[in-house]
Amino acid sequence: MPAPARVDPRGPRFAAAVTTVVLAVVLVTGWWPVLAAQAVVFAVGALAGPTATPYALLYRRFVAGRLAPPAERESVAPLRFAQAVGLAFAVVGTVGYVAGLTALGMVATALALFAALLNAVFNVCLGCQVYLLLQRVTPRTERA
Repeated sequence: MPAPARVDPRGPRFAAAVTTVVLAVVLVTGWWPVLAAQAVVFAVGALAGPTATPYALLYRRFVAGRLAPPAERESVAPLRFAQAVGLAFAVVGTVGYVAGLTALGMVATALALFAALLNAVFNVCLGCQVYLLLQRVTPRTERA
């Protein structure tokens, strides 16, 4: 079984900072196309991994080269799960705004914004923590 993919943890934190700005703009303006675009970014992160997102490209192009190599790397699996959670909130928010359920759109956007802000400012990835919790409580089947 191959080793799990690992990434520079500063990349996802940079992406969380960009996501925070994007979601704050949506919350202030209510402009759902921006939230829909963020949903696409989340979908790319969930399906192809966090290093495939446009924000990861920005990080590699403009930030990573200015930093020392990372002291440690983190697993991709929790990050992909967190991107899937973000996708769910962004889709619910987009549907809320489009359907005229502005309160639903705002609440879903605010919850995603809260999670992104926690990651960007305090390096706490809520989706990653949920992933790890689910790994601990999910029974494993042994293969012979």
